[in-house]
Amino acid sequence: MTSWPMDRGVLELGDLPVERGGTIRDARLSWQAHGTLNAARDNVIVYPCSFGATSDDLAWLIGPDGVLDPTRWFVVVPDLFSNGRSSSASQDDDYPAVVTPADNVRAQHRLVTEHIGASTVAAVYGFSMGGIQAYHWAALYPEEVQRAIVVCGSARTADHNKVFLSGLLRVLEAAPEHRGGGRFSAEPQATLRAFAHVYAGWGLSQDFYRQGLYRTALGAPDLEAFLRTDWEGRFTLAAADLYAELQTWLHADISAGGDLTGALQAIRARVLLLPSETDLYFRVADNAAELPHLAAAELRPIPSVWGHRAGNPSTNPADLAFLRAAVREWLDT
Repeated sequence: MTSWPMDRGVLELGDLPVERGGTIRDARLSWQAHGTLNAARDNVIVYPCSFGATSDDLAWLIGPDGVLDPTRWFVVVPDLFSNGRSSSASQDDDYPAVVTPADNVRAQHRLVTEHIGASTVAAVYGFSMGGIQAYHWAALYPEEVQRAIVVCGSARTADHNKVFLSGLLRVLEAAPEHRGGGRFSAEPQATLRAFAHVYAGWGLSQDFYRQGLYRTALGAPDLEAFLRTDWEGRFTLAAADLYAELQTWLHADISAGGDLTGALQAIRARVLLLPSETDLYFRVADNAAELPHLAAAELRPIPSVWGHRAGNPSTNPADLAFLRAAVREWLDT
C-alpha cells in the first residue's frame, strides 16, 4: 500500500494503424498513475516501460525518496505494446509484424492529452527501451515536452545493438515451437532458458563478472546459481511478446530512417543523457554522438561496472544514489 494516490486503467484506442503496416485491432493501452495531477495539469511525468517490463515492475523507482517523487509529480506509466498488459502479439494472431516506438508514443500521447487532459509534459523519463520512447516523445512532440531523461537509451538503435538483438531473435526462431514470424505453438521453455543465458552476457559488464559481484553484491553462491536464479526467471512474458518487443527495439529511430541529425536538432526539450560507462549495447559513444545536435542537453555517464543494469539499479545502492541525484537536479531546473 503506497502513501500517495495511485490509479490504473486501460485506454481503449479502437483500431490503431501502425507506421510499418498493419493494424492493432481494438487496441488497448494499459497504464498506472502515481501522485496527484495539479490544477494546471502541468506536473505530468511520463515513465514508459523497458524491455520485458510492466508498469508494476517499474513502480519500485517511484516514491517520496525515490528517483521520481509522486508527492510532487503526477507519474504516468504506460504499458508498452506486447508486454502482456497493453495489446500484445501473444493475444492477437493479426498483430502487426513491427510496432515501432513511435507507434507506442503516439498512443501514449492520446492517453496524456485525451484521457488525462494535459497539454504539456514536464518530463519523460525512461530506461533502456523506455529511454528510446523518451527520445521519441521529445522528437514527435517538441512543443509539449519540457524535459527528456534518457537512461541507457539512444535516439536510433545502433548497428552493434542490432547485432545483439539479432542474436536474441535467432535464438527464439530456433525453437522447435516457433511457427514463423514470431509465433509459437507452445511456450518454448528450453529456448527461453537459453535466451536468458545469452542476455546475461550482455546485460552486465565483464567487470561485474570479473569482480564477482554476483556473489558479493547479489548473494549468489556461484556463477551457475546466479544464471539460474537471477536470469532464467527474469523474462516472464510470452515468447511471442518478447519477439514483438525485440522488433520494436530493433526498429527504434526518431528519424524513421531519415535524417537523424535533423531529428535531433528539432528537439526543443532539455535532454539529460545518462548512459552507463560499461553498458555493452547502449554505449556512451552513441549518446556522445547525439549530444552536439541537441539544443539543450547534458551527458552524465553513470560511473558503474554494472553494465546496462546500472540504469535500473533496484539492487545497487551506489548507482541508485547517482541516478536519483542527477534526475532530481534536472527536474529542478
